[in-house]
Amino acid sequence: MNTTSSRSRRAALALAAATVAGLALPATAASAATSATSAPEGRDPGDAVAVPARYSHQILDWQPCDGQPALECATMAVPRDWTDPDSGLADLSIAVSRHKATDAAGRKGTLMLGAGGPGAQNGLVRPAGLVKAAPKVAAVYDIVGLDQRGVGRSTHVVCETQEEWQGFLAGDYRDRSPEAIAKVIDNSRKFAESCQRNSGDLLPYINTVQTAHDVDLFRGLLGERKLSYLGPSYASMIGAYYGTLFPHRVDHLILDSNIGWESTWERFELGQPMSFQRRFDEDFVPWLAARDATYHWGSTPEEVTAHWERVRAGLHDKPIVDGSLTIGPNQLDNGAIGTVYLASNFPSFAQALTALDDWQAAGPDAKDLAHKAFGHYLGPEFTAEYFSVTCSDTPWNRDLDTWVERSAELTARYPLVGPRTLAFSAVCAAWPTDPAPRVKVTGAHLPPTLMLNSVHDPATYYEAAVGAHRALRGSRLVTVTGSGDHGQYPTANTCVTDVVERYLLDDRAPEHDLTCPTPQAG
Repeated sequence: MNTTSSRSRRAALALAAATVAGLALPATAASAATSATSAPEGRDPGDAVAVPARYSHQILDWQPCDGQPALECATMAVPRDWTDPDSGLADLSIAVSRHKATDAAGRKGTLMLGAGGPGAQNGLVRPAGLVKAAPKVAAVYDIVGLDQRGVGRSTHVVCETQEEWQGFLAGDYRDRSPEAIAKVIDNSRKFAESCQRNSGDLLPYINTVQTAHDVDLFRGLLGERKLSYLGPSYASMIGAYYGTLFPHRVDHLILDSNIGWESTWERFELGQPMSFQRRFDEDFVPWLAARDATYHWGSTPEEVTAHWERVRAGLHDKPIVDGSLTIGPNQLDNGAIGTVYLASNFPSFAQALTALDDWQAAGPDAKDLAHKAFGHYLGPEFTAEYFSVTCSDTPWNRDLDTWVERSAELTARYPLVGPRTLAFSAVCAAWPTDPAPRVKVTGAHLPPTLMLNSVHDPATYYEAAVGAHRALRGSRLVTVTGSGDHGQYPTANTCVTDVVERYLLDDRAPEHDLTCPTPQAG
C-alpha cells in the first residue's frame, strides 16, 4: 500500500477508535458546515469535528446548468480524506445543482436527491426530473443534487477503456472450463490493476462514509441547519450513513429501493442472483408468454424459457456481430438484467429478442432495439465507481477458490446473474485498498424514516430491505406489492405518492409499516 493510503487508514482507525471509546474529538467554533463521524449522546454529531474554513466558508458560484435550463449548477471543493482534512492531499471537486422552490413564501427547506449505482451518472440532473414529476414538492422545497465523488462531473475514477470493458464482458460466464475460469479471473485482476494504475491515489477515498461527509458540507454551504433527503438504490445507503453520522441534521429521510446496509456488500450481492432470477422467471417470462401472438417466443413460460436457452446456446457457438455490436451469451444475459429493473422496459426488450431469431431478416426497428438492449451494459465510467465503492466500503473474501466454488453453485441455481458472480467478486478480491471504517446503522436520534421497496425488485431485493428496516429503528417500511420495479417515487402509484408527499409536505409519517398495491393496467 502507498504512503498516502497508509496515512489515511491510520487517521481513519484513530477516528474509529475515538468513536468506539465514546470520546468526542476536539472541536473548534461550530459552523453550519461542520462534519463528524460520531458524537456523544445528546450532542449534534456535526459539532464533534470542525471543518477547515477553506471548505466551510467557500461560496458556491451558481450558474445555469449546461443542457438543463431548469437548474443552476456549481462546484464545491471537498477534502480528499474527511478523516484528516488538513492532510495536505489535493482537494476533490463535487458538481452540485439546485432548483429553487417556486413558492418562496411557503418554502419548507431543502430536499437533496442522491443517485444510485454506485456509478450512476445522473445525480447532477436528477432534480429536474423530480421538479416535473412532483410539482407540489418542488413548490416548497429547494431541490438539490450532486454527482457524488468518483463519478460524472465531479472528480471521477478512471479504470478501463470502453474496449477493455467490452473484453471484460466477452464470452460466456456459464462456461466452467478451467480455461474460461482462468480468463475471467485474469480479466477481473486486470480491471483492478487498471483502476490502481489510472486512479490509485483516489481509490482509498471513494466510499460511502466520505460521500456522507460531502453531503453534510453541501448542506452547510446551502445555509441549512437541517436537510431532507431522498435516495433511491445505492443512494439509500448514502442516506442511511448520513442519517447515522449526522442524525440531528436530518429533517426528513426517504430511502427508496434499499441496499442491505446492515451487512456487507459481499453478502448483499450474493443475494442478487436469486432476486434477478425471480424477477425474470416470475414477471418477465410469463409476460412474454402471454404475448406469443406478438413476439412468437412461446405461449407458456416453459416454452419461453426453452426458446431463451436455444438462442443463448446458439450465441455461444456463433455470436451475432453487427458493426461495433457483438451479441454473445453474456450480452444476452446483460440485456435481460438491465430490462427487468422496470416493467415498462419489457416491450422494447421483447422486440429486440425477435431480432435474434433471424438477424439477417430482422427489421431495422428490432435491430436498433437490439443494439440498445445488448450493446450498453453498465460501461467503464459506471463500473469505475461501482467497484471503487462496493470493494472498499466493507470487507471481501479474497480467496479465489471460494469464489470459483460459490459461482458454480449460483450459476446452477440462478443462471441469469449467478454466472457473473466470479467476474465481479474477483475484482474485489484483487482490489488494491483496504475497507473503509465500518458504519453501523441504527436509526438512533433520527426522526421517523420512510423506506420504500417493491416485493420483486431485482437489484435491491425485498429481503435486504426488510433487514435494513429492522436495523434502522423508527423506520416505516412501505411494501409495494404486485411490482418488481426498481424505484417507487415518483411513479404513478398514488398510494406511494400520497404517503411520501404527506410526509414531506405535512410532516406526517405513517404510524406503522404499510402496504401499497401496484395499480393494474386496464
